[in-house]
Amino acid sequence: MSESVSETMAPHEFFWTNEKDPHISRRKAILKKYPHVNKLTGHEPLTKWISFGVVSLQFTIAYLLRNTYPLSWKFILTAYFIGAFASQNCFLCIHELSHNLGFKKPLHNKLFAIFANLPIGIPYSASFQPYHQLHHKFLGDDVYDTDIPTYVEAVVLSNVLGKAFFATFQILFYALRPMFVTSIEFTYIHLLNVIVQFFVDYLMVKYWGWYSLFYFFMSSFLAGSLHPTAGHFVAEHYIFDPPKNYRLFDSKPPTETYSYYGILNLFTWNVGYHTEHHDFPYIAWSKLPELRKQAPEFYDDLPTHKSWSWVIVDFIFNYDVTMYNRVKRRTAGPKARKTVDYNDNSK
Repeated sequence: MSESVSETMAPHEFFWTNEKDPHISRRKAILKKYPHVNKLTGHEPLTKWISFGVVSLQFTIAYLLRNTYPLSWKFILTAYFIGAFASQNCFLCIHELSHNLGFKKPLHNKLFAIFANLPIGIPYSASFQPYHQLHHKFLGDDVYDTDIPTYVEAVVLSNVLGKAFFATFQILFYALRPMFVTSIEFTYIHLLNVIVQFFVDYLMVKYWGWYSLFYFFMSSFLAGSLHPTAGHFVAEHYIFDPPKNYRLFDSKPPTETYSYYGILNLFTWNVGYHTEHHDFPYIAWSKLPELRKQAPEFYDDLPTHKSWSWVIVDFIFNYDVTMYNRVKRRTAGPKARKTVDYNDNSK
């Protein structure tokens, strides 16, 4: 596709734009008007203690279910109503740590992320950080934002059955897609993540049995499937009110980040404050509500979701919402990824 294209958007096309990431300009405007917002930045010491409690809870349940058949109602309901909430909490704790918001030193965040990874069952934390940093630095970029569906996904899954399949297995799409879109450097942290995770998995199987480890796997899968907390994956950047007759590159793009201010933020490190998070990714989860309170005129008129559960239903059955409902841009040059500092949480 050429950037000279200006015709009305085809029915099956992303919302291409030449506009830069809107979060950058809003952050500058907020800081200009409210410079004291900078005082909200920095790590949150409470994060490690909450995460320790959640990880301990998951290991305790895994031990208690060591003799329970995985396909029994007791096992499945426990995994859905407790395990999935806990696994989502672990996912999003790793998200906080990827912005170096759990500890002062980047290395300590990386190491604790490996600990928070343990109830997920597969090594994930070390790879998440660099991919997520690319998502923030190059939001919507055709190459470096691996949060955006590929054209193959969009073509195949932009129908009710396809979207239902995606919503059910979205955790697998988010885990596997980045490896097919762009590559990252394999570091000693990745190796340590793999070794620690598989060693703990091995000990669990040896002393508690396969059922305990399967509890971790089932909890993680459900956390990224048809579960209330999984709604945030779709809610954050898919466009639920697409404009009509959008003109590629010539039109101002629709709002590409949505927030959610409901009760599920209590289980998910306030990730629902997603517009605020993209505006200030170096403000920890505990301070995001205060950010919105201090600069209300910048957020009150932006689109929000009232329910993550309804987001999943609407995503699947709404004809106007497809896999194409994402803003895309080409803002990163061929050498841009090399400039990314994965220890930097100030961009």
